[in-house]
Amino acid sequence: MVISFTCSASAKLAWIFPLLLILVMMIQVRAQPPPGFINIDCGWRNSSGYVDNALVMPYSSDGDYVESGQNHEMLPEFMAGASNEQQKTLRSFPDGSRNCYTLPSNISKKYLLRATFTYGNYDRLNKTLDGSLFLFGLHIGVNFWEAVNLTNMDPTNTIWKEVLTIAPSNSLSVCLINFGSGIPFISSLELRPLEDTMYPFVNSSVSVSYFQRFRFGNVSAADFITRYPTDPFDRFWQSWSGTVAYSYPWISLSTTRAVQSLPGNDVFSVPLAIMQKASTLDTNYSFMAVAVATSPNLDAKSLQLLPIFHFAEINGSNPNRRFDIYSAEDMLFPDFSPSRLQVDSMYKGGEFLHNAYAYFSLNKTANSSLPPSINAFEVYSLVRMENLTTDSDDVNKIKQIKTQYNLGRLSWKGDPCSPRNYIWEGLTCDYKRLQNPRIVTINLSSSGLGGGFVRSFLNMTSLENLDLSHNNLTGAIPDYQPKSLKVLDLSNNKLDGPIPDSILQQVQAGLLDLRFDMLRCAVPY
Repeated sequence: MVISFTCSASAKLAWIFPLLLILVMMIQVRAQPPPGFINIDCGWRNSSGYVDNALVMPYSSDGDYVESGQNHEMLPEFMAGASNEQQKTLRSFPDGSRNCYTLPSNISKKYLLRATFTYGNYDRLNKTLDGSLFLFGLHIGVNFWEAVNLTNMDPTNTIWKEVLTIAPSNSLSVCLINFGSGIPFISSLELRPLEDTMYPFVNSSVSVSYFQRFRFGNVSAADFITRYPTDPFDRFWQSWSGTVAYSYPWISLSTTRAVQSLPGNDVFSVPLAIMQKASTLDTNYSFMAVAVATSPNLDAKSLQLLPIFHFAEINGSNPNRRFDIYSAEDMLFPDFSPSRLQVDSMYKGGEFLHNAYAYFSLNKTANSSLPPSINAFEVYSLVRMENLTTDSDDVNKIKQIKTQYNLGRLSWKGDPCSPRNYIWEGLTCDYKRLQNPRIVTINLSSSGLGGGFVRSFLNMTSLENLDLSHNNLTGAIPDYQPKSLKVLDLSNNKLDGPIPDSILQQVQAGLLDLRFDMLRCAVPY
């Protein structure tokens, strides 16, 4: 989705000290983000962060969440038109095919993760308007999420991408993938925890990517995007009245009365302010269509969508309003009638529909006296979480090794084994069906390693082959009981001292092939 953010002007403070003090205290309280919210301004250079004027929430720099990339700012001539600080800065990733952010999370918790992208011609190359393809990819964890296509786009426009997903561990990663069609970059990352009951079709094997989210009724231009605090989960609700020519035969409905959700039936938590407005048509009309433009990033033929329709009857005391709900030519719900001042969220469970043109319609039935109405509408595309992350113990051990030896290999970012085509250089992994990949080979020969032999190598329970030859390792070989190791190559290093009995016993039993320098390492008899 392409947007240009707008925000209201900040209020002027009166020159009365007590009032000023009260206002400052209120701002400080409001600047605390809701529990679990993470706000990252990618490329922001000041480690102290800042408070966003529109959201009144703190944003921090991205230095604690990413290991690579370069900080940039949009061109000075675009700065004045930027609607928030996040648009002004970005981080680019000219090196490596995959670069990843790692955000703290709670295992099995459901989250909304949003990334924004404002090019701002930071590199002065006019990449969005030079006629060439400007395209890169996104992974959520180890699975493909979506592509970011900035071809032929105004450099000041902002693209956003959202995904609803389950955290597989105590961290959640988002990776930028270089397709060779432009340098990937990112402007901001936002993580929002959701209630466990929300979006019940999202699970460990299914995530969903934002395709469109509309609110209906007449909404002011300043509220083209409704988000936090109206929506406590900070979803973006785009105004339908700001998207189409909102004139005859469109009619706006509204109420000040409460619109209720039945207990246990509030799995989408649509904000009250959104459900208090709706759109309908003049009574001479019987057909309402909602067509969502298919993104150029997606293959329309393979596109699988899950639409969610939110209804509440807010017009009159006992209206006769009945209609059929269609996805393209397929009827989803026949003879539907919205409940009076009560939320009805209609969707087909976890059934994703093939709808190449993202076309949906509401058709008045023959026995209805009123045309259809609608309050809100969400559409998501399927993200299959088919790839499994590397075994967590292997991940922890290989990251300890990476830190200990200060390994800066370009491919050593993100998950070590998954997906397969982004496996870390020098590793071989075992991919058993329905099991997390395990690291079975580590080849760090001629890698400039110095210092002692890190015990983390020997604590990897699936490691079979370890090649540390032709480095500058010093000190003694640690005493340990080999678990799965079959080959250990320590030749051409500076290790000394006796070979531990535990390792020698494995060698003598023919269970371990040990390669070392005889002159440096004494073999006990």
